[in-house]
Amino acid sequence: MKNIFDIEQFHQFDNLGLIAHEVVEGFITGLHRSPFHGFSVEFAEHRLYNQGESTKHIDWKLYARTDKLFVKQYEEETNLRCQLVIDTSSSMLFPYSKGSKHLHNKLAFSVYTAAALIYLMRKQRDAVGLTLFSDEIEFQTSPRISSVNAEIMYSKLSELIQPENAHLRRNTNTTQVLHQIAENIHKRSLVIIFSDMLDSQKTEELFSALQHLRYNKHEVILFHVTDHSLEREFDFSNRPHKFIDLESGQVVKFNPWEVKQHYVSTVKEYFEDLKVKCGQYQIDLAEADINKDFKEVLFSYLVKRKKLF
Repeated sequence: MKNIFDIEQFHQFDNLGLIAHEVVEGFITGLHRSPFHGFSVEFAEHRLYNQGESTKHIDWKLYARTDKLFVKQYEEETNLRCQLVIDTSSSMLFPYSKGSKHLHNKLAFSVYTAAALIYLMRKQRDAVGLTLFSDEIEFQTSPRISSVNAEIMYSKLSELIQPENAHLRRNTNTTQVLHQIAENIHKRSLVIIFSDMLDSQKTEELFSALQHLRYNKHEVILFHVTDHSLEREFDFSNRPHKFIDLESGQVVKFNPWEVKQHYVSTVKEYFEDLKVKCGQYQIDLAEADINKDFKEVLFSYLVKRKKLF
């Protein structure tokens, strides 16, 4: 499975752990040879066997060719600590489709990608935790490697993508929450944020919160989750539409083509500012278009991980 649309065809739709497995294993298969340490349990080199040590990792095939005992030397565990942070506010329900059995929105994309990252991190023996927030922190687990912790996270994520749990008029307070997270995570960690970065707070205050994470020595990847076609390009048909603010409930009626040029220009300016600020604070900003494959997000994570270790 490559993207959110493939999942609808998958029979075990409600088993998030199984979906994560399918996404990651498909991603791994697509990499001809991974350049990332710890990505799979592959030995980096051989060393001569020392008498008295365990024979468990002796390469007997190499012994047959060389008549010498060599031991496979495996990659060491990195003990990376990672906190996944997902914005669950109502704006993440866009594009909103009332009564739909399966959700094709920003939140669903974030959930499936986060589940895949949990599977991938545990495959690499990295500790992972989860934080869910809207205008406050709603759920949080500390980074652990245990399967019990993984099941708790999968269960909580599964709840988010059930249509009956798609709550409207749930506001965002990204600024306050990021400050809390910066203070709550005591050990240096990789913080991965999934958000559309649509916050009513002042832009400078939002950037200050991101800077707080870096000040506390955390590494940060911000996956900016959008429906690129609709939110960035404003690609709606040339006719009157009714637009509803999913957080406030405010309704506005107009023809998108009348304001498209101004809208696209304003949105582009905001996102360019976000990109510049992230660059200044050494935060990795990655675009996450919900209509594209999960592999782009997974690959961005692996690139960051390789830089750290």
